[in-house]
This record gives sequence, structure tokens and C-alpha cells, in this order.
Amino acid sequence: MAAATVLLAGLLDVVCGEPPNAIHPVAWLGRLVALLERGAPRERPRAELAYGVAVVVLVTGIAAAVGLGLVIALSHLPWWLALPVGAVALKVSFSLRGLVGAGRAVQRSLDADPAAAREGLRALVSRDRDLTRPQIASAAIESLAENLSDSVVAPLLFFAVLGLPGAFAYRAVNTLDAMIGYHGRYEYLGKPAARLDDVLNLVPARLSGLLIVALACLRRRGAAALAGLRRERRLSTSPNKLWTIAPMAAALGLRLGKPGAYEVGRADRPLGAAVIGEAAVLVWQAGAVALAASAALAALLAALWG
Repeated sequence: MAAATVLLAGLLDVVCGEPPNAIHPVAWLGRLVALLERGAPRERPRAELAYGVAVVVLVTGIAAAVGLGLVIALSHLPWWLALPVGAVALKVSFSLRGLVGAGRAVQRSLDADPAAAREGLRALVSRDRDLTRPQIASAAIESLAENLSDSVVAPLLFFAVLGLPGAFAYRAVNTLDAMIGYHGRYEYLGKPAARLDDVLNLVPARLSGLLIVALACLRRRGAAALAGLRRERRLSTSPNKLWTIAPMAAALGLRLGKPGAYEVGRADRPLGAAVIGEAAVLVWQAGAVALAASAALAALLAALWG
């Protein structure tokens, strides 16, 4: 049943995409985080840190409890009803079509309307608005690579191992990290979420990077992608970020980077709309492999655990 749930959820994602925010559980989760953030202490590092830990425990616990409640409810349904309901529940924890679609939107706008491309980039990553066309393309490709792990591989892996509670708990931590897990205003409040997100993504990010390397072999760039991964994966302060961005840069023959933070790859080709499309195709392929692999892993673990 778990393997079939993964495959059906993947089909729902490809065919239907993301539900509207009004009925999207991740959007509801974001509203809860925003509400809790407004009540956080200010300019008191220890209090902010403690509050940040409490927020992580509360939000992640709620998400895991909802997942567990669904598992219990599904166990009382006939398989022909439990399967589609479970697939819909799993679908909201990951997004392949939405990720690729956001990248494609930037690609379509880049040459004709750079301002629209900058606006579309907000669906992928938070960057300065004053970006040149090559910088917009770089940011889009980096985000496609990094979110392959965050938005696809990680939630599917957690589902295969821990079921809906695992997938939902991961999505909660990743949402917290996206909203408050960065320096500056949220230095202490967001630190627990950011650190836990780093830990949870240690395995998915590495699997995603190796998946990009494997798919780069289809472009006869496998050796270059592997070399880029080995050479540049530690050039960022994040333990996971460049595990996907470095092999993506090498696979496409590009120089990617965030000004003042890191640069990876070699500029064998110019950064433009066309290469965003190539990165999107690679992410589609990687997502398909991730769905098949997670279904196989779920089936294997189900067989082992009875």
C-alpha cells in the first residue's frame, strides 16, 4: 500500500499540481508559524532561542500528530478508499510540478520582462531585487537544484521510512526554516529550526546530489558533475546547500553563485533562459527517479516490517 501511495501521489502531483493556498495544509502551517512569530520575544537572545525551540516542538508535533491521526483513520478504511486518501495526504508534503513550474515561469519571463522574472523568482528563493539577467538565471537554477532535495527527495524519503507522520514533520521543519531560519532579525528565534532542518536534510541532500550526478551521465557530463561535487560541496557555510548546486553547475557547464557568499562551477556557457529550461528538465527527471526509488524503498520496508 505504501508504494502504491507514493506512485499515486506522484501522479496527482504531475496532473493536478498544487492545491490553492486556501485549502493547502502547508499554507495553513505557514499561517500558524506567522501567528507564533508575532508573539516571540524581541532583543532577548536567550528568550528568543527558548521560544524558537518551543515553536519547533509545537509545530512539528502538531504536524506529526495529524499524520499519525490520518494513519489510524486510514487503517479503518477499505484499501480502495484508503489508497487515494493517503495519496492526497502525501501529495501536499512534496511538490515536483510546482517546483519545475516556478523555474519555467522565470525562464519564460527572463528575456522579455526581467522585472517579471525577478518577481517570479520569489516563488523559488529570497534574493535581492536588483539582479541582472545572468544573476536571475543563476538564482533560478540554484533554487531548482536545492529544492530538489527540500521539496521532493526529503519528504518522499521520510514518508518511505516513517510514513505520513515523518513526511508531515519534515514539511513542518522545512517550512519553519524557510520562514524564520535565517540570520538578522531571526538570528536566535530561527536557529533551532535552521539547525534541525540542516540535520534532517543531511541524507536527502547527499542523495539528491548523487542523483544529479547520475543523470548528468545522460548528458555525458557525469564525470564533470562528480568532480564538481567533490571539489565544491564545502564552499558554503551550509552543510547541505552545495551538495546539489555544485553538481548541477558542472552538469550544465555553468558558473553559479550568490554574490558575496559562494561561487561554483565553470563558465563554459552563458547564463540565460535556455539553461534554466535544461535545469528544469534535469529536476523533472530526478523527481521521477526519486518517486520510483521511494516507492521501492517503502515496499521493501513494508515487507521487512510486515
